[in-house]
Formats: sequence, C-alpha cells, structure tokens
Amino acid sequence: MVASDPFIGVDINNEVTTWLINFETAIRKNNSDAVSLLFVENGHWRDLLAFTWHIRTVNGPSEIKAMIQETAINTGATEIKIAQHRTPPRVVDRGDTICIEAFIEFNTKTGPASGILRLIPDSKTPDNFKAWVLLTSLEGINGHEEAIGENRPSGENYSRTFGDDNWLDLRNKAKAYSDHEPAVLVIGAGQSGLTIAARLGVLGVDTLVIDKHERVGDNWRKRYHSLVLHNEVYINHMPYMPFPPNWPVFIPKDKLANWFEAYAETMELNIWMGSELAGGSYDESNGQWEIKIRKNDGTTRTVRPRHVVFATGVSSIPVRPDLPGLEDFKGEILHSGAYIDGHKWAGKKALVLGTGNSGHDVTQDLHSCGVKASIIQRSSTHIVSLKEAQKVYAHYFEGPPIEDNDLLAVSLPYPVLVKSYQKSTRGMIENDKELLEGLKSKGFRLNNGGDDNTGFQMSYLRRGGGYCFNVGCSDLIINGEVGLVQYSNIDKFIHNGVRMKDGSIIEADLLVTATGYKNQQDTVRHFLGDDVAERIGQVWGFDEGGELRNMWRRTSQPGLWFTAGGLAQIRIYSKYLAMQIKAVEEGLIGAKMTTPDLLPMADAAD
Repeated sequence: MVASDPFIGVDINNEVTTWLINFETAIRKNNSDAVSLLFVENGHWRDLLAFTWHIRTVNGPSEIKAMIQETAINTGATEIKIAQHRTPPRVVDRGDTICIEAFIEFNTKTGPASGILRLIPDSKTPDNFKAWVLLTSLEGINGHEEAIGENRPSGENYSRTFGDDNWLDLRNKAKAYSDHEPAVLVIGAGQSGLTIAARLGVLGVDTLVIDKHERVGDNWRKRYHSLVLHNEVYINHMPYMPFPPNWPVFIPKDKLANWFEAYAETMELNIWMGSELAGGSYDESNGQWEIKIRKNDGTTRTVRPRHVVFATGVSSIPVRPDLPGLEDFKGEILHSGAYIDGHKWAGKKALVLGTGNSGHDVTQDLHSCGVKASIIQRSSTHIVSLKEAQKVYAHYFEGPPIEDNDLLAVSLPYPVLVKSYQKSTRGMIENDKELLEGLKSKGFRLNNGGDDNTGFQMSYLRRGGGYCFNVGCSDLIINGEVGLVQYSNIDKFIHNGVRMKDGSIIEADLLVTATGYKNQQDTVRHFLGDDVAERIGQVWGFDEGGELRNMWRRTSQPGLWFTAGGLAQIRIYSKYLAMQIKAVEEGLIGAKMTTPDLLPMADAAD
C-alpha cells in the first residue's frame, strides 16, 4: 500500500462506486461528452473485446468520445460495479503514478466482462477523482461458455455404451480427421499452439495442431542442454493446468517439455506430430483454406480449415547472416537454435556471434565444457541480472491470485507501460551498477533498452530481442575467462577463424550464430506466398495504436491469426484469441480486419 496526501481520508470504495455509476449512466444514454469528462486529460481506455470486439487502446478525450459513439449502444454494458470476489480497491503506485486501483465487473449483450479502473485526483479539482486508466475485458460469450467446471462434458457419449465406441475410440477418430475437417489448424505445438488449442477445445471449436517434431515438447527438449527458463514459475502457469506446487522456481527445459506432453494428453488436444506445413491458399468464395501438410514418412494430406493460427512463436526461421569471408571458414557453423552442448569441442576454440540471451548462454555452456570461447558483439546490448529481471513481474507477488494478476498485466496501455518500464529499468541499472561497470571496463557496449530507456521487456515486445539476463556469462567476460570481440574490428572470416582489422587472428574451430529469427511475416511469406504476407504486413512490434501488430486479433487476411510470446503472455491473450475465433464461427463478428484502424463491434457484418 502507498499513501499520499490526496488519498488521506478518502473513502476509496465510495469514489470508485460513484465513478462507475456515472460511467454507466453516461454510456446508457450514449453520452460521449459525459463519458470523456470522467477521464483526466491524458486518460487511457484499453478494451479487450468487451466494447469493440478488438484489442484496442484509445487515449485522450476525443478518442474516448469516438469509441463511445461507435460502441456504447451495441455493447449494452450494465450492472457496472466493483468486482465482488476479487482484490478490493486499494491505493497503489503504477508507473510512478499513485492511484486508486479497483477491479470491476459488468455484463454486456455478448457476455460477462471485467476490468481495472485507476482513479487519480483531477489536476483542476483535486477533490474530484477521474479515470486515469480503464481496462474493459470480455470474459465469455453467452451461450458458448467454456466446458469447464459445472459446464464440463457429461461423458454420456461414451459412458456405459456397451458394444459401441469408448472414449479412446472417439479420441482416435477425432484426431484422425478421416471423415471431417478441422475448423482451425494451428501451426506449432509449443506453448503458443498448445495453449490456443486448449482454449478453443473448451469452447467447442474443432482444432488440429501440427508440428514438425516427433514429440510434443521437442521444441524445448531439443534445445541446448543447460537451458532453464529465465523467469519464475509463479507467472508461467498454463491455462486450466497450473504447475504443481513442488516445481522449481526456474523450470528446466526437459521438465517443461514433458509437461507439454502431459498437457496435450490431459486437455485432449488433436495433434499430428511429424507433420509440417507445406503450403496453402485461401478461397475467398467459401471462406476456407486449403492447406497441404507433409508428414515425416513422405506422405501428404490436405485439410480445409476456416482458420489458420501461426503459433510458431517469435523464433521461427533462423537468421543466417551474410558475413564477409564466411565461405572460407573451415570450422563448423551452427545457428544457436541447433546448438545442444559444447562437449564435442572440448579443448578447442569457438566464436559466438551475438550478445543476446542465446549468445550468452551458448558461450557460457561452451566455456563450462572446456572450450576457449569468445563472444562477438555486433550492437549494444541491454544487460540485466537474473534477480533484477524478475521485478517487472512484481505485481504477481503483491498478493492477488493469478487471475487478478493476469488482468493487471494487460491493464497498462502503451504510454503507461513505457513509464512503468522506465521506472523498473532505472532501479535495475542502479542495483546492477557493479556488473555493468565491469562490462564497460572490458569494452562491452551497453544500452538501457532503446532510446527511451525502457529495458529488456520493451526490447522484447518491440523487436523480440536485444537484451540478456546474466546468469554468469557477463562475469566470465569481466574476469577475462571469455573473450570479447567487437564485430566492427573484424576484417573478415578466414579458414581458421577471423582476421581483425589490425592484422591479428582469432582462431576458431566452431562458429555459433546467435543471430535471432525472422519476423513471422517472413514465415507467412515462405509458406503462404507474397500476397498474403504483404496483405497482413509486419507481425510483432507495436503499431500506431500501441498494440502488438497482428497479434491475437483479426488480420487483414480473413481466417489468419497469430499467437506468440512467453508462457504468461500466451496464457493471457490466448483467451481473447479463442473468443474471437469462436465469435467468427458463430457469426457474431466478421472474419476480416477491414481497415488499419480497429473497427468497433458494429463491424459484425463485414
């Protein structure tokens, strides 16, 4: 709890209740002027499907007024009140702004909704509290509730049906798709693919997942030997099946991979492993894809879903850089995605190109295996200690249950998110001062997460990399146990390593390129062609509205969707993606994003 003069003696429950009553009255009358006056001048409203059927943020009075004019009548929001069974209103500090924070709930014509309201004193009338941030989130679709809890399947279709198909028979038929087509095809059986398939499954949407690996979880199982998650178990739970309470704080890759396999079986997901997307096209006339799938045994299968979800993650097609003289290098060359461990090169020499997480982890692993390793830095990198990195998830340790924390996690609109990350980054840099000074003394080039000093999390959201959590490699660089090479000082690669511009040679038997992955737009281009890729544009990174481009929402290509991110991110946003697909299936909304500006609920007939 944080105290400040404007909040002393304030009945925060009454302030929240009064604001909500005024808000409901104004939207019931479709009075956009009255709604806008309830917000401070720089107020923000982020909507996750509840009012707009989109993931959308509006900022300032004019945008807020426009959204009310577009959506209020269609939404039919009623019974807007403080949430009865969630964290009660409290005074907190969010992004250097002290505010009243309250969980809210309400009903819409579509279904139940919830949200977060943050109130601050009005600058002109300090006794009058206005909205600084409002989040509204659709939680379900009336008549299409998730088949969980009291809505779980009865099992009557296979219970005591002697002489007929049992549960296993029905599961095998469902997975074979010999007599029916999936409504949704998900590309990738990693955390993104499994999570969206589970969400769609409990909504009754027939979903098939394909993956080129042999076993579910191989996308983690086959990564480098020492890999352990860099964020803590408390935030990484998957929907419907939280990790057991005895799990380690930092989860090893193979443990997570085995959990994915168990998750797929328990959630009854239809998955074809050893199956790869080989191409496809979309038929505008019938709203259906024709997708060719190539299996590891050489056979092919064509399926015709209405929706395709790319769940290949931010890391899909490796970037293989064009390096001067690389064709002359006689050593082995690996992308970091193919690296397992360094024992094969014990006693030899290695270069690792790239100073992000993978580059540092691979370098440290090589060193631990007795390899003389040097890391090549091409551009400045944001370094943060593992302990400090956990602080961006601090609200998960404030007391509320994970469902409340997930809502808090999505409640910060882009401008507030920037301020929040700037604040946390300042603290991390101060606490990591000794580490960072040590790196500087070795010539390592540092940044603070972009021109606006927003740290690693914003670097990930904007570009999918450019940072590193130090788990020991930075210390090895500082101690001189791992070499540091600046790419700008390299002349060219030669047969036995690299020749520097000063004429010296750094020998190497191995080069690992930790150079990242292409944008998902390039993945689409590779599999579905230029036309579709150009139609959707870039995937990931923020658009002008402060939302991630094409993520978890309709795109300009009907029936094409994207999901990616860490476990917490995809746990949260998979719910909204699944509800949109379900809404398209039920004819509640159209399948296509028809303009660059996110359309309101009234676009249901598009």
